[in-house]
Amino acid sequence: MKTFDYTRAESPEAAVRAGGRFIAGGTNLLDLMKLQVETPERLVDISRLDLNTIEEQDGGLLIGALVPNSDLAADPRVIALYPALSRALLAGASGQLRNKATTGGNLLQRTRCYFFYDTHAACNKRDPGSGCDAIDGFNRIHAILGTSDQCIATHPGDMPVAMRALDATVVTLKPDGDRRRIPLGDFYCLPGDTPHIETVLEPGELITHIALPAPPPGARQLYRKVRDRASYAFALVSVAGVVAVENGTITHAALAFGGLAHQPWRDPAVEAALMGKPAEQATFDAAADALLTGARGFGHNDFKIPLTRRVLVTALRDLTGEPA
Repeated sequence: MKTFDYTRAESPEAAVRAGGRFIAGGTNLLDLMKLQVETPERLVDISRLDLNTIEEQDGGLLIGALVPNSDLAADPRVIALYPALSRALLAGASGQLRNKATTGGNLLQRTRCYFFYDTHAACNKRDPGSGCDAIDGFNRIHAILGTSDQCIATHPGDMPVAMRALDATVVTLKPDGDRRRIPLGDFYCLPGDTPHIETVLEPGELITHIALPAPPPGARQLYRKVRDRASYAFALVSVAGVVAVENGTITHAALAFGGLAHQPWRDPAVEAALMGKPAEQATFDAAADALLTGARGFGHNDFKIPLTRRVLVTALRDLTGEPA
């Protein structure tokens, strides 16, 4: 590692005034620092701030940014109201990492693209303007949706996929004292010409909470993750679904996908293809067609396109109770 200054914040207000890179669990940042992919000049330790509670709010939950992933997954209210979120958290990493990883940090974890981690490779995300070796390289884990000529990396998270389907809102504190509420759908940026800009957070802005609204009544929830091995592996394709059916007709549909794009992916066209339609194979096929319009493989990851279709259709069968 390169040398850096370290300070411990005593309050969220002190943290945003400190002018450094925030660190809590450090489960991703420390790896990046060891490889010199990231070289912050100052770390601001926020791990002791009073942001580790889960409170009920307006029928939903207000989750502190420092709640460990393991605690969030095991909370009885999360299990009862947001089972897709609990399952997504338990599908991520290992038990030891979940004990350290925080809710806010999970939202901000960075891609696991091989070329991003290799400081000898060209990577516009790590070194803007250097190129993207992934496009013509080994790109098995890379994106098929929302890509650009500058970057085809994927967001690696499980928890953010479930939170996207559950309409989460990110609550932040800015250095000037203002607070923001950012819908998770507006939080992440697509790569475009600036893949190094991953979120809409401003310099020094701190995530303090994540707010979850009350879940739709009567809806089933699901989180399904397809990966190379049963544990401690990132998703090739994942889906979080919240679907309600009345008298054989789909009355609510919210679906988010991981492993496919630069951000947890949610496409209104997919949900439009489901809403008000019968819970049957033709409807599921139409939703998959909507999702994969414009999907593009880059060679090694071409298999993700048919795999995504199968994962979505199977998930919809389970969510609606439609037999295979």
